[in-house]
Amino acid sequence: MELDGVPATADDLAALALVNYGHFTTVRLERGGVRGFGLHLDRLARDCDALFGVPLDIDRIRGLARRLAVRVDPPAMLRISVFDPDLSVAHPARDARPRVLINVRPAEPAASSPMRLHAVCHRRDLPGVKHVGLFGAVRERRLAQRAGFDDVLFVDPDGRVSEGATWNIGFVVAGEVWWPVADCLPGVTARLLDGVLAGIGMPLRREPIWLGSLPAGCAAFVTSAGVGIRPVAAIDGHSLAAEPALLDRLRAGYEAIPPEAL
Repeated sequence: MELDGVPATADDLAALALVNYGHFTTVRLERGGVRGFGLHLDRLARDCDALFGVPLDIDRIRGLARRLAVRVDPPAMLRISVFDPDLSVAHPARDARPRVLINVRPAEPAASSPMRLHAVCHRRDLPGVKHVGLFGAVRERRLAQRAGFDDVLFVDPDGRVSEGATWNIGFVVAGEVWWPVADCLPGVTARLLDGVLAGIGMPLRREPIWLGSLPAGCAAFVTSAGVGIRPVAAIDGHSLAAEPALLDRLRAGYEAIPPEAL
């Protein structure tokens, strides 16, 4: 774990733990690169402007990520966090000087078994930003898992589907893939899958999807850099259709995307 290219100390990490204001992205390092790394960097720059109002040096981020990437054996998960240790809870309005924390860990094998999701009414703070304020999402995930589900699915007060704790969800409806129209994080993996869908000639749409009136016979899958593509078997007591052939094609198309060099 390095902060601005040097080993991070406990004092360095204290502000991130105690103030908890910043943003991040997590990527999967494979064969010396990352699928869609440019998209991850674009999001870091956009989120830095949203949270701190200052530009982010993308070339510097690449260099810092490369420093750690060359020391590990892929596959690995690399997280890039941006925060300002000098901001305080009492006075967060000072001009920001964000710093870059990068840590790496071995990648766990991607699970492929169908998931059972528990739907709850929840909206992340500032859902369009991948920020470090994960308390609400992690708590809802914990409650869902302790109730016997694999993960949690967020819906709004009207029952409109948005996202999971750390992933996007897509639905397969009558030969099309539907991404929910809702307040949620626009995931990089979902954007890459848009290209895969175009390549295989499968239509995609963005539609509001209400939990209480899911399209008849629909299937669903979740996706993120860490998850990859994983099918959904059921949402609460509602069983969904299976589309193993389609998901295999999506997975193969996604895995065929060449990693972008750091």
